[in-house]
Amino acid sequence: MTTRRTRSAPRPPEGTPPPAELARQARAVLHDAVRIARWAAAGRHPDAGPARERAATALDLTPDQVRAGWDRARLAGLVELHGGTARPGWRLHAWDRDDSAVLRGWVALFDAWSLVHPAPGDVPPAAVAEVVEAVPQVLSLLQLSAGPVPVPSLLDLLQQRVAELREERCEVPPGPGPDGGAAPREHTPGPLPGPDSLARLLDWALEGLAAVGALTLGEGQATLTPLGNWAVWVKLEQICVAAQSPAGHIEQSAEDMLRACARLTPGPARAEYRAWLAARTVGSAVTELLGVARGEDALLRGLAFEALRVVGAAAEAEVRAAADEVPLRPYALIWLAEYEGADPDEAADVLTREEATWLWVDTAAAVADHGEATLLVRHLDSAVQGTVPALLDEVRAVGHPRTVQVLVALAAAHPDPALAKAVRRAAFQVHTGGA
Repeated sequence: MTTRRTRSAPRPPEGTPPPAELARQARAVLHDAVRIARWAAAGRHPDAGPARERAATALDLTPDQVRAGWDRARLAGLVELHGGTARPGWRLHAWDRDDSAVLRGWVALFDAWSLVHPAPGDVPPAAVAEVVEAVPQVLSLLQLSAGPVPVPSLLDLLQQRVAELREERCEVPPGPGPDGGAAPREHTPGPLPGPDSLARLLDWALEGLAAVGALTLGEGQATLTPLGNWAVWVKLEQICVAAQSPAGHIEQSAEDMLRACARLTPGPARAEYRAWLAARTVGSAVTELLGVARGEDALLRGLAFEALRVVGAAAEAEVRAAADEVPLRPYALIWLAEYEGADPDEAADVLTREEATWLWVDTAAAVADHGEATLLVRHLDSAVQGTVPALLDEVRAVGHPRTVQVLVALAAAHPDPALAKAVRRAAFQVHTGGA
């Protein structure tokens, strides 16, 4: 038996400015974006031509500066778009008084550096994606060097890393096949980008990172700024935390991780969600979790939204879109209500009676598949309908695909013969399409 030692709170690299100074630098990088966000928060939308001209006049900026600042405001979470209306994000409300909110906003911009500075239009998108994937190694070298690094050295590393990434994607190594020809591959990479293309992409990446304040460019060299150095350290710490996943599921798919978390109590499960999320980009993690939520297992659907609660604001747009899908709508609406400040015990009040009934059936399906019969019987008490006959009427009408199985399982589990008979009759009517 071994004792897990608690990891002490990590300290940033020696020489890293205190958070207040880092936040001051982040505010300077996002100064114009904050001004534009505050202008737009009054119900204006500077993304269109005439509005952009008005914003430029009001803020004494050029239209190009307004467009760039607006993009940064959105990427940093300073504004939220609801239809055609811009609303202030929570970070904008906290901007002048909360250094941690400022730093989180800047890190969101740092993560989106490849969107800030458009890639060369004549380079294949696949090559651009490979360079974006390889940039963390470039940043790690810059941090380890603790000073200026010549661009040719960064180019050598970039070319090596791109080659490694392509080799890792070749699941079957090359070699002679059974007939003497080339062995089949699951993925055959195209030729590496030529030196000129890779050098242009490196210049693009460095310029994009410089545009968000992560590094400075000199004569043939690049140096991380204090903000950039701190951000790279934060990312490395996230990887270290992920590697210490308490139950060891960070390398698994979202579905396998959630199945494992179904056996954990809420606290340890949230620790697993955080560790799993830290090892992935937010966008890919949210997409994978919602993919699991769209599956047939109702238990995993609920757990996927529990994991999305740990993601928080970064998942809002995709959760809001998921509210248009009938199977996900109750979960998404409750998630959004809690995100907007509702008490978790009252968040379900946002559901219509039909949505609440759908959720009741979906939860019953999860209990029937994974729980005990007594839990399914107790689940009757959570229905919004006051009586079992009313519940059965509305369950029949709601059209959930698991209605029959849920009612059959409930009838088999319930100790009251008369009620069980009524539930079985309802299951038969749903199965045969009767009224």
